[in-house]
Amino acid sequence: MAPSAIQTHRPIVICGPSGSGKSTILTCLFKDHPDTFGFSVSHTTRKPRAGEQEGREYQFTNQEAFMKLVNEGGFVEYAKFGSNFYGTSEKAVKSVADAGRICVLDIEMEGVKQVKRSDLNARFLFLSPPSLEVLEQRLRGRATDSEDAVRQRLDHAKHEMAFGKEEGVWDKVVINDELDKAYKEVEEWIVDGGKYGSQA
Repeated sequence: MAPSAIQTHRPIVICGPSGSGKSTILTCLFKDHPDTFGFSVSHTTRKPRAGEQEGREYQFTNQEAFMKLVNEGGFVEYAKFGSNFYGTSEKAVKSVADAGRICVLDIEMEGVKQVKRSDLNARFLFLSPPSLEVLEQRLRGRATDSEDAVRQRLDHAKHEMAFGKEEGVWDKVVINDELDKAYKEVEEWIVDGGKYGSQA
């Protein structure tokens, strides 16, 4: 991807365990700043959950089509989580930049490592739950996953939270122990700080 297509506004990469509150905070951010951001809609091979829509939460696809795009070099980043693949396509990022908006990427740990090696010139934010115990309560409380899926997510979260403490990876780490407070901290860093322009 040509740098000029993606660096007019530096993309924002947000990462954190499932249940850390990323979706809620991003929903608030987009609502409060409707003309500023564009969401990079990821591809996934998992089945849609109740209420999810094609092209809104994800681009839902099958493994054959996903791997075809991988082989064509169509992803900025991709990873396998559990039995499903997730990926951010070059086209998704470019479409946001072409609209004059700041692209937001909500991606997994392995995807962050790939974006770090890319020419996206992104800013990186890690959203963490206050503890693994609180995260487990949140995951069980939303009642959308099986027991095996919850255990799998918790096991993955241990590695993600350790990754969130690594030096030199993140520009900002926010602990979501209280939603309003965490949202304001995220919002101030992204918006009020005025650091999301084309300058590094």
